Amino acid sequence: MSKNLAQLEIGQSAIINSFTDKHMALKLLEMGCTPGEVVQLDRIAPMGDPIAIRVSGYLLSLRKAEASTILVSLLAANI
Repeated sequence: MSKNLAQLEIGQSAIINSFTDKHMALKLLEMGCTPGEVVQLDRIAPMGDPIAIRVSGYLLSLRKAEASTILVSLLAANI
């Protein structure tokens, strides 16, 4: 099932497929969000933005607008 990263629920893991914004993609690639990388939604701020994801062995905080540009596929354990 294909979603964007901002649509995940806490604890869900997914694999990064691609990006919808080329400018944002460069920034995200530099932070370790590469296609094929497993990401997990770790936390959501009380007001819903930003979110924290686990990627490449560390926690990364992203705005939901940034996360929505990352297309992912849910791992089978989360479907």
